[in-house]
Amino acid sequence: METRLDCWYSERLQKEMRVRTYGNGGVPVLAFPPQQMLSDAYEKAGVTETLARWIDGQRMRLVTVDTIDGESWFSDGDRDWRANRQETYYEYISEEVVPFVRSLGGWAHLPICIGCGFGGTHAAILFLRRPDLFSGLISLAGSYDAKTFFDGWLNWRLYDNSPLDFLPNMANEHPYIEIYNARKLVFCTGQGQGLDEPRRTTDLLRTVLRDRGVKAWIDFWGHDVDYGWDWWKKQLVYFLPYVLAE
Repeated sequence: METRLDCWYSERLQKEMRVRTYGNGGVPVLAFPPQQMLSDAYEKAGVTETLARWIDGQRMRLVTVDTIDGESWFSDGDRDWRANRQETYYEYISEEVVPFVRSLGGWAHLPICIGCGFGGTHAAILFLRRPDLFSGLISLAGSYDAKTFFDGWLNWRLYDNSPLDFLPNMANEHPYIEIYNARKLVFCTGQGQGLDEPRRTTDLLRTVLRDRGVKAWIDFWGHDVDYGWDWWKKQLVYFLPYVLAE
């Protein structure tokens, strides 16, 4: 499997960030790691091996990123600063990483956005705010209510990173509704250990999307399905053929 590591200093984030690429052809798949993990998380967890048939077969090119969750969602610092930090991370991904990802494939394919655990949260935020940039989404065990991580607090910046706040206020005639329905959206969570918040917010999201007229695959796996890579690998294998249009 061909791999590469790219690093650059982001002026937005004021720090060096890494992007890892696996494979050399196919649909680019931008992947966010779980809470506070880095771009090597998918490789360390054996996900790249699990997805090797698609990567080596040039059906997809996996691109993984670092996060700064410890400075934003999971920091004890000032709430405004944390919210601003998340918004800056969103801008880094949308304005720096996405163009890089698309350039790898010569701009032939819109990328797919995926994430596991809190990475599912990042994937959902990015896709729902910029569906024009992507052809599909897989969010596994994501949490979609930003207030949960800020003790119920919300400002205008955090609002933009909280799907369960901005989606209910989206008009049914908003142009993004048509774009959502032209894409393939998957939101999935197990119902076992460590998944109370993803289960709660995925259920709420199902209602919001239905009310907005958005078609999405919302899937709840069993109470034996816990938080972690073992199940995320199985879910990725299950859902990837759908978003890759196989």
